[in-house]
Amino acid sequence: MPKLIEGKISAQGIKCAIVVSRFNDFICQRLLDGAMDALVRHGASDDQITVIKVPGAFEIPSMAKRLALAGRFDCVICLGAVIRGATPHFDHISAQVARGAAAAAYESQIPVSFGVLTCDTIEQAIERAGAKSGNKGWDAAVSALEMVSLLKMLD
Repeated sequence: MPKLIEGKISAQGIKCAIVVSRFNDFICQRLLDGAMDALVRHGASDDQITVIKVPGAFEIPSMAKRLALAGRFDCVICLGAVIRGATPHFDHISAQVARGAAAAAYESQIPVSFGVLTCDTIEQAIERAGAKSGNKGWDAAVSALEMVSLLKMLD
């Protein structure tokens, strides 16, 4: 039987940075609330969590990269909401935010989780920020914790 390695979901002793967009704040605040709830329920205290608000989703990756490379955090959680409009702006922003968050994780070698909603409608965003489809902020926080645990197991 092969060796199986799975991460634990615990925030005990983990320093987390959360980068959250102010644009679409009525959605992003719900994502932040979900992420904070997940971290606290898994053992984090307020002094382990730093929240940085950036103007919009486009600014999330550069802040995430800076925080990830600073060496002060065990993980970075990215939260935002990009909602499709009548122009191709949505396609450009959503692609760049995803690419930038992935690059921050790759370059820093610490977990950078992606809780940025890319939705066609406001209703879809509301569903993913705490309604029918759960809270993707919570999911991003739990994913980050699990990845921190996995990386520690491999060291």
